[in-house]
Amino acid sequence: MTAGTFGKLYAQTLVTFLALDAVWIGAVAKAFYAEQIGFLLAPQPNWGAAVAFYLLYVLGLVAFVVVPALARQSTRFAAFSGGFFGLVTYATYDLTNLATVARWPFGVTVVDMIWGTALCACVAALTVRTRLPR
Repeated sequence: MTAGTFGKLYAQTLVTFLALDAVWIGAVAKAFYAEQIGFLLAPQPNWGAAVAFYLLYVLGLVAFVVVPALARQSTRFAAFSGGFFGLVTYATYDLTNLATVARWPFGVTVVDMIWGTALCACVAALTVRTRLPR
């Protein structure tokens, strides 16, 4: 895979990831997070940290899930391995918070882990599906 091809694949995955996560954070789960962890939320996001997270996270998703799924030419592999990637990575964050942050809600851990699993499965599968021959 050339650098140009990887770059296009990365850009496509990033846009898909950002679009779905924006709907989740901005509309679907906004009230849930405010109710559950509002006492921990900053008045304004740290945009530099947010940008760094998204750029790095999607790089991992592309390198560890999307590229191998394309090599196998399998949307199913993309969905399953994307879901597993999302589960493990979101669990790392949420279970660490559950273990170390006072009053971290168990419900947030469960919801986040389900969301991370679904988000990464969908993003990987959608990206791979658009790249496979029809």
